[in-house]
Amino acid sequence: MAKNTGQGHRNGAVKGRSEFKSGKTWFKRDTSNGQIMNGSANQHKGVRNEK
Repeated sequence: MAKNTGQGHRNGAVKGRSEFKSGKTWFKRDTSNGQIMNGSANQHKGVRNEK
């Protein structure tokens, strides 16, 4: 389980999530059902990237 440290980083990986970039926006996806969760201008911490 990923734990927030309060120091701008996360210990461990976020399981069940991936992210991809479309244009200038990073979108987070739930890997169990493929649903897009949210978008952000910056990458999400501890989330693996899709190829």
